[in-house]
Amino acid sequence: MREPDMQKLDALVGRLVGDVGAAMSGALVVLGEQVGIYKAMADGTPMSVQDLAAKTGVKERYLREWLSAQAAADYVAYDEKTDRFSLTPEQAMVFAEENSPAFFVGAFEVVQSMWMDEPKIADAFRTGKGLGWHEHSTCLFRGTERFFRPGYNSHLVNEWIPALAGVEAKLKAGASVADVGCGHGASTVLMAQAYPASHFTGFDYHGPSIERAKAAAQDAGVADRVTFQQGSAAEFPGRGYDMVAMFDCLHDMGDPVGAGRHVKETLGPNGTWLIVEPFANDHLKDNLNPVGRVYYGASTMICTPASLSQEVGLGLGAQAGEMKLRKVALDAGFTHFRRATETPFNMVFEVRA
Repeated sequence: MREPDMQKLDALVGRLVGDVGAAMSGALVVLGEQVGIYKAMADGTPMSVQDLAAKTGVKERYLREWLSAQAAADYVAYDEKTDRFSLTPEQAMVFAEENSPAFFVGAFEVVQSMWMDEPKIADAFRTGKGLGWHEHSTCLFRGTERFFRPGYNSHLVNEWIPALAGVEAKLKAGASVADVGCGHGASTVLMAQAYPASHFTGFDYHGPSIERAKAAAQDAGVADRVTFQQGSAAEFPGRGYDMVAMFDCLHDMGDPVGAGRHVKETLGPNGTWLIVEPFANDHLKDNLNPVGRVYYGASTMICTPASLSQEVGLGLGAQAGEMKLRKVALDAGFTHFRRATETPFNMVFEVRA
């Protein structure tokens, strides 16, 4: 047996202490959001445990323990002199303000589903079978929408669509758009709000997500120009679309090339296929960073099993990178593939025939 380097061992254990604390804090984040603690603290007013317990209806003894753990994580602020807790403006944006560009609670709901579904993934590891999106715990569907929505709110209308040649003008004038793999419809509704002259159809094979998307469109007041319909990426109906969009879902598909061929058939003249995918470099060594860690983790537990559960089962994974995505588009029959823009979390591609 090789002798360990004790300094390296100590450093590794130190990192693991932080990781275990982060995992435990994640469960507490989901708990705190569920029982309304963050919302009650959103205005930043310092409060005693007693006052906050009265405001939230949470029992005082549980609340003190939760607040203490959150203060240790630096997720809430603590004033020792007054024994009061509060949220800083930054903490409020992350934990209490759902429409903030930094809202992060959805990410912890995705992690919650990974823990809950681990036995199913362990079976997939042993058998080689996949695990369909619909087979996951329901917190994944809600968490995914809430995780991606802040990025869409910040970038979709202001940066991503303007980066596509000629698309914004079409949407302002009145275009027909398919949002494939729309989930709960966050991206579809957002586009409908920004471009009232256009009509948007959201497709997803997951029936419960379609029902949730319909309710979201009603709540947002855009149901007159948004249609949601159950349908797969390889078979969604319609022709002559000015744009077909896929947000953070192409890599989940078993046959992304087949889906691309279908997109090509449904696009009208000079139509655009908008592909938004998790940010990734083409080589593993360049993805060994905090963002890559998150995406590889999600890919292991969610994205790759979803792809392997379907026909072909290409298994692109959430860190496919531009080269693999370009090959998918070219194999599907497209000739134009361009990285239009990017953020630290997403790559945005413009694809045309």
